[in-house]
Amino acid sequence: MTIGYAITMAFAVGLTVAYFAIVKKREFWLSLLYICVTVVNLGYLLLSASKTVEFAIFANDVAYLGSVFLSLCMLLTIVKLCGFEVKKGHVIGCVTLGAIMFAIIATVGILPWYYKSVSLTFIDGSAKLVKEYGPLHNAYLVYLLGYFAAMIATIIHSIRRKKHGSYKFAGLMAAVVCGNILVWLIEKFINWEFEFLSVTYIISELVFLFLYWMMQDYVHVNDIPQYTPAQGERLGVEITAMSMEAKLGKVLSFVMEGEPLTIREREILELILGNKKRKEIADDLHLSENTVKTYTRTLYAKLNVTCREELFALLLQN
Repeated sequence: MTIGYAITMAFAVGLTVAYFAIVKKREFWLSLLYICVTVVNLGYLLLSASKTVEFAIFANDVAYLGSVFLSLCMLLTIVKLCGFEVKKGHVIGCVTLGAIMFAIIATVGILPWYYKSVSLTFIDGSAKLVKEYGPLHNAYLVYLLGYFAAMIATIIHSIRRKKHGSYKFAGLMAAVVCGNILVWLIEKFINWEFEFLSVTYIISELVFLFLYWMMQDYVHVNDIPQYTPAQGERLGVEITAMSMEAKLGKVLSFVMEGEPLTIREREILELILGNKKRKEIADDLHLSENTVKTYTRTLYAKLNVTCREELFALLLQN
């Protein structure tokens, strides 16, 4: 088993290093997800190599630390991939809940809350923690199922709100979440010697990286019309006399309720209002043109317009 965990640990570290080395425009929660998977696999590896109960409990805590916050990162990564905004209040709530959950788990060996008792056994030279569950063990079950339910609900909501560039992406995300749920439930009822979740987490990393890459550079079938100075002239010379602050204030007043602009969308809006073309915007923000098209399409949807001409027309409305 130790060799198996060493292999999964090597994969987790390799994927994390490759992600940070290759991906230039990194998503925070996806980056943290990679780190959490590495921490989980480190915990499994240390546990299998344990020689004492005390060290095994420490390794178990390391694995749980990664697993507790992995659920949080997976949910917030899905929220971002689905095109929703991650709000500060939600982050604070999730982190607080995760900290409480880990504090309960960390009582192992001190209080009989999460595990009543623990002992160490060895199978083919690898250590395994034998546990007697305590009264608060089911709290982790509720915690995980709550996160999985939130992930599925987010994916379903994004489909209903047509947040995705492709329903295939939603299907892949749902498959990843359901796969993790299935493996976790199977391990609860079947006493396998090897923690196969360490493998499914790595598969999840690969799928999320693929989805992140595809959805950042997804090419829409209906291209967004380009703005030209001639079109701007038809809208009225008053526009050129307006300050950027006035333009932003006017346009932002038309943002649909409950659909606030992200920081990136606001940056692109300001550049559009500054008569920047798509290629110029991409160069200024160090993005690909396809990524700019993706953000612009979402921006237009929130403003209920379909092109630059309609966007500039908002400036002339009373």
